[in-house]
Amino acid sequence: MTVKPSLLWEYDLTNFDYQAMRLVVVQRVIERGWPDDFYAIFNLYGEDGVYQATKEIAYLNPIDMNFVHVVFGIHLEELKCYHNKDRPRHWKS
Repeated sequence: MTVKPSLLWEYDLTNFDYQAMRLVVVQRVIERGWPDDFYAIFNLYGEDGVYQATKEIAYLNPIDMNFVHVVFGIHLEELKCYHNKDRPRHWKS
């Protein structure tokens, strides 16, 4: 079982390093994945690996932050994206 290639559409998956790109993969699955994609990342990175990656993601929208808080049991204050939520994004004016 692997993550759907459509979640990583802009990358060449023939030489894709899933370990080096762990944060991107976990973020895409949280934002757009289906249950099979969640099973795939837990198989690929393990429970602790997914939790640690989730804590390191720089940006998640408020709905996704609350999702990982409720489903994974990660406190909002442990999420890097929670502390970045009030910082202006470069595309906002």
